[in-house]
Amino acid sequence: MVIFMYYHASPVKGITQLEPRISNHNIPLIYFSKKRENVLVYLSNAVEKYCKDTGFSYDGQWQKWGSYGFNKDGRQRLEEYYPNALINTYKGVSGYIYRAEVITESGFEVQIPDAATTSSPAEVTDVEFVPDAYKAILQAERDGLITIVRYEQMSEKGRVWIVKTIKQEYENAVEHPEYRHFLRGNFPDIIE
Repeated sequence: MVIFMYYHASPVKGITQLEPRISNHNIPLIYFSKKRENVLVYLSNAVEKYCKDTGFSYDGQWQKWGSYGFNKDGRQRLEEYYPNALINTYKGVSGYIYRAEVITESGFEVQIPDAATTSSPAEVTDVEFVPDAYKAILQAERDGLITIVRYEQMSEKGRVWIVKTIKQEYENAVEHPEYRHFLRGNFPDIIE
């Protein structure tokens, strides 16, 4: 019998029971990973942080920004789509990694390695305070648990993809002024 520990990251302190919330898939779920290092990216939302840092007032649901994927070996790969993206998003940001020993998996398939979802509340069995998400991400990289592709290392093919994708994202974000603000601020050469 394989026993998993399920990890969930949040900036919110003191959670004793995780509750399903509406997210990108428009159904109430809690998202977990079976790998602690994979949830570090959720300690900060780049869109929300950028808007708050630049004084952009917004009271709606924040658009999510996830510039990561997975290597063929299953390790998470963070990619900087603009200069200093990791520093700007994670440095000095604290949060919590909540662990649950038991969840009732929803059966909802997400195309993310080692991910699990539940549509039922999940009891928190342990919590870890992360004082600086950026330092924790760099440590996970040093430990060989994740890889980071810094902006300066981005291939030409990757840069072409970024230009195309950011233009499309901006055009499609008519109902998300906070996301447009983030894109204009971080991709000024693309969004004119």
